[in-house]
Amino acid sequence: MKSALLIISIALGLAVVPACGGKTGTGTVEYSVSAQKNYEKGLKQLESKDWVAASKYFGFIKSRFPYSKFAVLAELRLADAEFGAEQYLESIDSYRLFIKFHPTHEMVVNGYASFRIGEGYYKQLPTDFWLFPPSFEKDQSSTEDAANELKAYLDKYKDSPYRPQAKEILVKVGQKLADHEWYVARYYWDRGKPMGTVLRLRRLLERYRGVGYDEEALWLLGRAYVAVDMGDRARNAWQELVAKHPNSKHADEAREALADLGAKR
Repeated sequence: MKSALLIISIALGLAVVPACGGKTGTGTVEYSVSAQKNYEKGLKQLESKDWVAASKYFGFIKSRFPYSKFAVLAELRLADAEFGAEQYLESIDSYRLFIKFHPTHEMVVNGYASFRIGEGYYKQLPTDFWLFPPSFEKDQSSTEDAANELKAYLDKYKDSPYRPQAKEILVKVGQKLADHEWYVARYYWDRGKPMGTVLRLRRLLERYRGVGYDEEALWLLGRAYVAVDMGDRARNAWQELVAKHPNSKHADEAREALADLGAKR
């Protein structure tokens, strides 16, 4: 009982760390008489990761210099400060508002604000922790949100300088979604529900090719098709496996299975 309580206490102690992880610096500010100087000070605080001080400078600009060009920039930088402080939901809302009210602004046109929205969704994704079930066993709604936002950004902003970063993040997001599809497919297979396995594997292969499951998925898909009396589709899956992955550990098994299907015909 004591050891169980100790584990729970450790888990709770570690769980609160991220809530404070985004906050650094003292939050001390010394305002200047011009919007530009306050903006420059705010940028320095962003660079030093003093999110509280940065927010104060940018908030001051908005209230004291509302008609300055720096007031618009301050709106964007307030979103950056929220993002840095790991207040991702708040930052996403702020970036959306910035896009809505300043659609022709340079930082909207070049895709920056849209990219940050996708990145914000990604930053919220669950991570693996040894006391809890793996993240691929959990609901993936937030992961799908991240994928949708990043894809929308890549579709819309063809010349954005943030595309390489977005593509890297999207690969990681795709890996998480593929892990979940594979987990669910195996879950159905292990419980004698081959049609559920078929549906999940088809979705995995349609959406997440090339992330590491192709060979295993094609082999299991063929087996699942056989289990539901769809021999022709099983043949197609195994033929693809042999053709595209001839050196796979399942390639020889697929060849034997294809021979068996031919003999039965």
